[in-house]
Amino acid sequence: MAKKPVPTTPKSPPPRRQFSDAFRRDAVPMLLDGHTAVSVAERGLSGPNLLYRWKAQQRDPSGPLASSLDDRVRERETELLRVTRERDILKNAVPIFGRRE
Repeated sequence: MAKKPVPTTPKSPPPRRQFSDAFRRDAVPMLLDGHTAVSVAERGLSGPNLLYRWKAQQRDPSGPLASSLDDRVRERETELLRVTRERDILKNAVPIFGRRE
Protein backbone atom coordinates (compact mmCIF):
# COMPACT_ATOMS: atom_id res chain seq x y z
CA MET A 1 0.00 0.00 0.00
CA ALA A 2 1.23 3.46 -0.93
CA LYS A 3 1.20 6.19 1.62
CA LYS A 4 -1.12 9.04 0.89
CA PRO A 5 0.48 12.49 0.99
CA VAL A 6 -0.53 14.42 4.05
CA PRO A 7 -2.06 17.74 3.09
CA THR A 8 -0.13 20.61 4.59
CA THR A 9 -1.43 24.02 5.33
CA PRO A 10 0.76 26.96 4.50
CA LYS A 11 2.43 28.45 7.52
CA SER A 12 1.25 31.87 8.47
CA PRO A 13 3.94 34.49 8.88
CA PRO A 14 4.92 35.38 12.42
CA PRO A 15 3.02 38.31 13.91
CA ARG A 16 4.53 41.70 13.23
CA ARG A 17 6.17 43.42 16.14
CA GLN A 18 4.56 46.64 17.24
CA PHE A 19 6.70 49.45 18.62
CA SER A 20 5.28 52.36 20.56
CA ASP A 21 5.73 55.95 19.46
CA ALA A 22 7.76 56.58 22.61
CA PHE A 23 10.17 53.81 21.64
CA ARG A 24 10.54 55.31 18.17
CA ARG A 25 11.15 58.78 19.59
CA ASP A 26 13.87 57.36 21.84
CA ALA A 27 15.53 55.19 19.19
CA VAL A 28 15.89 57.73 16.37
CA PRO A 29 17.82 60.37 18.38
CA MET A 30 20.33 57.71 19.38
CA LEU A 31 20.83 57.02 15.69
CA LEU A 32 21.24 60.74 15.00
CA ASP A 33 23.74 61.11 17.88
CA GLY A 34 26.24 58.91 16.09
CA HIS A 35 25.39 55.43 17.29
CA THR A 36 25.30 52.84 14.53
CA ALA A 37 21.95 51.45 13.47
CA VAL A 38 23.09 47.96 14.39
CA SER A 39 24.00 48.96 17.96
CA VAL A 40 20.71 50.79 18.45
CA ALA A 41 18.81 47.87 16.95
CA GLU A 42 20.49 45.43 19.33
CA ARG A 43 19.49 47.53 22.31
CA GLY A 44 15.87 47.78 21.28
CA LEU A 45 15.46 44.45 19.50
CA SER A 46 14.43 46.04 16.23
CA GLY A 47 16.06 45.81 12.82
CA PRO A 48 18.47 48.43 11.48
CA ASN A 49 16.38 48.88 8.34
CA LEU A 50 13.40 49.73 10.51
CA LEU A 51 15.46 52.38 12.28
CA TYR A 52 16.44 53.93 8.96
CA ARG A 53 12.78 54.01 7.94
CA TRP A 54 11.79 55.71 11.20
CA LYS A 55 14.58 58.23 10.72
CA ALA A 56 13.35 59.03 7.21
CA GLN A 57 9.79 59.39 8.46
CA GLN A 58 10.87 61.88 11.09
CA ARG A 59 12.74 63.89 8.49
CA ASP A 60 9.82 63.74 6.06
CA PRO A 61 9.36 67.28 4.72
CA SER A 62 5.60 67.24 5.11
CA GLY A 63 3.25 68.56 7.69
CA PRO A 64 2.76 71.94 9.31
CA LEU A 65 5.85 71.79 11.50
CA ALA A 66 8.18 71.16 8.58
CA SER A 67 6.61 73.92 6.48
CA SER A 68 6.89 76.45 9.32
CA LEU A 69 10.54 75.50 9.76
CA ASP A 70 11.10 75.90 6.02
CA ASP A 71 9.52 79.36 6.21
CA ARG A 72 11.79 80.35 9.09
CA VAL A 73 14.87 79.10 7.25
CA ARG A 74 13.85 81.02 4.14
CA GLU A 75 13.38 84.20 6.21
CA ARG A 76 16.78 83.77 7.85
CA GLU A 77 18.46 83.23 4.48
CA THR A 78 16.84 86.40 3.12
CA GLU A 79 17.93 88.35 6.19
CA LEU A 80 21.47 86.98 5.92
CA LEU A 81 21.65 88.03 2.27
CA ARG A 82 20.45 91.56 3.15
CA VAL A 83 22.93 91.95 6.01
CA THR A 84 25.78 90.61 3.87
CA ARG A 85 25.00 93.18 1.17
CA GLU A 86 24.90 95.98 3.76
CA ARG A 87 28.25 94.87 5.16
CA ASP A 88 29.81 94.80 1.69
CA ILE A 89 28.50 98.29 0.93
CA LEU A 90 29.86 99.65 4.21
CA LYS A 91 33.18 97.90 3.65
CA ASN A 92 33.50 99.70 0.31
CA ALA A 93 32.33 103.02 1.80
CA VAL A 94 34.89 103.16 4.62
CA PRO A 95 37.82 104.17 2.37
CA ILE A 96 35.68 106.78 0.61
CA PHE A 97 34.40 108.48 3.76
CA GLY A 98 37.62 107.94 5.66
CA ARG A 99 39.65 110.07 3.24
CA ARG A 100 40.81 113.40 4.54
CA GLU A 101 41.48 115.96 1.95
